Amino acid sequence: MKETFRWFGTSDTVSLSNIKQAGATGIVTALHHVDNGEIWTIKDIENVKNTIEKNGLEWAFIESIPVHENIKLRQGDYLKRIENYKQSLKNIAQCGVKNVCYNFMPVLDWTRTHLYWELNDGSTALRFDKVEMAIFEAFILKRKNVDKSYDASILRDAEMHFDNMSPEEKQRLEDSILKGLPGTVDDLTIPKFKEMIAQYDGISHADLKSNLSYFLNQIIPLAEELGIKMAIHPDDPPFDIMGLPRIIKSERDLDDLVNFIDSPSNGITFCTGSLGANPENDLPKMIEKFKDRIHFLHLRNVKREPNGSFYEDHHLEGSSDMYEVVKTVLKIEKERNISIPMRPDHGHQMLDDLKNTTTYAGYSAIGRLKGLAELRGLSMGIFKSDIR
Repeated sequence: MKETFRWFGTSDTVSLSNIKQAGATGIVTALHHVDNGEIWTIKDIENVKNTIEKNGLEWAFIESIPVHENIKLRQGDYLKRIENYKQSLKNIAQCGVKNVCYNFMPVLDWTRTHLYWELNDGSTALRFDKVEMAIFEAFILKRKNVDKSYDASILRDAEMHFDNMSPEEKQRLEDSILKGLPGTVDDLTIPKFKEMIAQYDGISHADLKSNLSYFLNQIIPLAEELGIKMAIHPDDPPFDIMGLPRIIKSERDLDDLVNFIDSPSNGITFCTGSLGANPENDLPKMIEKFKDRIHFLHLRNVKREPNGSFYEDHHLEGSSDMYEVVKTVLKIEKERNISIPMRPDHGHQMLDDLKNTTTYAGYSAIGRLKGLAELRGLSMGIFKSDIR
């Protein structure tokens, strides 16, 4: 596996030098200053690429060129936004960057209720708590028909817990969901968020899949012509939230994806954390099944709980068998004579990074360095055993 690290640009407190010292050779980044749906210019692309290469690293994967909401909805100026996306693809290809991770999640990207959930060892982790998500939807967002999304027992627990929450705890929950993660914006408010969700009223899972299929049939032929690999990221968490449809969350969904358009450029970012939060997903089996379409790996582990909650565990611990995952990946790499870009996806906030409040939750340096080292050791052990 080609070891990579996510980097959020020159303002990131985790520098390119830090990443190089961690042993990664590839950088995963984007033009974070460009508004969604606008064209990535050659000048901007080259500036980022040159900065990375001056530090002896390679821009291995773009994560991501965001898909504008109008494209997902197939409404408004979606045709213009698709043309902008195509031009961005042409420009990155001209600059020699040809791997793109993207997602088709409505409104928000990955969602957590806790950004700094303390573990027994004193480090902190990202957590998705089903009861707290129900609190946010029912009592903070005050979403209509929330009873159709949750079991009665979850809603009872949510009401009882909400009544005992302090104002600070309620604000922490709201901020975790609206403002805490990559892909969110600092000024997102509850009224604005309600407006964004309302755009999807009447949009079913089938509708959203149809819109994804339309988008892919517009861009994948160009991507293939340009030699670009597109790699969709699964929905995180892998189930519906806030009444919004989630359409890339299971083996069946990935079957649909690859059938939308038959092209090697129509690929997958296989995220073991996102897919692993669904107990029905057999990760090694899915890796083997979609081996020709997996262009990017996000390796992390989650510990699932009976009610649908989960937290991000140590990379080699949790509910998914990371040994079997990596073993399957290495077997496929040997068969195909390739090295798939991989990044240690998220990490615990620990040691000196516990004092750092300026990085995105999950993206501090030391926890990801630890995860990368563990995955590297696991990979080396399997490789040295001459896996077949």
